[in-house]
Amino acid sequence: MSAPVDHLQERLLDASESITDIMPSAITLAMMLRHRSMASWLRREFEGYAPETELPGYRHDVSGHIVARSPQYGWIPAPVDKHQLEQFGHLDLREGVSELEKTCMHCKKGNGNRIALPPEQLRDLQQKINLTAELAINVSRSTYCDVIGTIRGTLYLWTTAIIDSGLAGDHNSFSQKEKDQVASLDQPSRFWREAMESLGQLPVPAVREAGFLERMLGRAS
Repeated sequence: MSAPVDHLQERLLDASESITDIMPSAITLAMMLRHRSMASWLRREFEGYAPETELPGYRHDVSGHIVARSPQYGWIPAPVDKHQLEQFGHLDLREGVSELEKTCMHCKKGNGNRIALPPEQLRDLQQKINLTAELAINVSRSTYCDVIGTIRGTLYLWTTAIIDSGLAGDHNSFSQKEKDQVASLDQPSRFWREAMESLGQLPVPAVREAGFLERMLGRAS
């Protein structure tokens, strides 16, 4: 016999377990419980969001900083004002969790990930600030950590609600009665909104920072 809900929650609280590796088990549990909305959300998180798909709040309009490439100093803060930052310094994160988690792991604390501005926005901003240098949005590591933490927190809150409904313990499958007990919990938006609001209080671990060899191998691949 197995305990799919309990075991999944244990993995969510284990800092050595990546959300990328946990996600397939979460999808399996959602399907076992006939939580179709949760399974659909999990698959979008795992595979990434198509351009026409509406994003959940934690992925939409994520803020960053505009940086410019200097021939002498490398990437430095671009000379943009508050209005220009509000106009150009944000983007949507549509990548699947594997790519987001890998980006987060390979960023050092205090650093971030540079994302090129779309060509049209690049030309527009270059003209506005009278600068021909390459420009990009720098999204901080902590922002990526918050996105991953929100996803992980969502699953923690979902599994906690399932356990509190009486479905803890050994299960190879669930009866119709048991599925009915937790049918009302098939609400991913409820749980991710709660995770966003209470992220700092949830017991889920933060994304670890990759070691030197992992960073080197990541750059080589």
